[in-house]
Amino acid sequence: MTFDYLQTTREGAVEHLTLNRPAVRNAFNEDVIRELTEWAHAARSDTSLRVVVLKGAGNVFSAGADANWMAKMAGYSRAENVADATRAAEMFFAIDSLPAAVIGRIHGAALGGGSGLAAVCDIVVAEEQAVFGFTETKLGILPAMISPYVLPKIGPSAARELFLTGMRFSAARAREIGLVHAVVPAERLDETVDLYVKELLGASPSAIAAAKRLIPLVWGRSPADARDMTAEAIASQRASPEGQDGLRAFLEKRAPGWATSR
Repeated sequence: MTFDYLQTTREGAVEHLTLNRPAVRNAFNEDVIRELTEWAHAARSDTSLRVVVLKGAGNVFSAGADANWMAKMAGYSRAENVADATRAAEMFFAIDSLPAAVIGRIHGAALGGGSGLAAVCDIVVAEEQAVFGFTETKLGILPAMISPYVLPKIGPSAARELFLTGMRFSAARAREIGLVHAVVPAERLDETVDLYVKELLGASPSAIAAAKRLIPLVWGRSPADARDMTAEAIASQRASPEGQDGLRAFLEKRAPGWATSR
């Protein structure tokens, strides 16, 4: 696919997806939202895709909403606002529900929807100086569409502080509350992302996809409520071709068929 505001580079089973509007700090507008949604829908049907690395061109990951887009919103009717917000919500859902693993490579800043994009990534690696923020209340709005993805990661207590104040916070704080998984010096950012890519390529693609589906289903349930669901999940995966290959590979002391360096 060809995009105006995204750049894609493929290395075997790994796709590097870059927000490519550096002149406006990779800010969102309706076109970026449309392209990200189209990309995610295509990626869902790509059975050879195993890992996505999401990054931003230029000095920051994403500074949130584009000023010109916000100017348009100011004149929208309620119905137009609902339609516009629904398209953004669909974008976040499409990325969050991908069967492939998604790694967020965060540098500079991830603000507003940029922090929302971090929240829909499975693994987030940030440079030490990166800044995050759910800054919507500073603009008189709120982080509604991203909340279903942010809340399971940071919890309601941190959300009360950070959603209400709209304050910016450090990569270290983002890691402390669960939004980020690794914080490294800028010169080690790509190295650390590559380490996660290597680990993911050593895991079964179908097991990764099944684990991604399982997590939101089990989260918040009691062990008794989750018992049958989890038993069915492991039984299905054990009986799957990759489950069978993985178990045999372990017993035969060989690499499973899905293991690859890229």
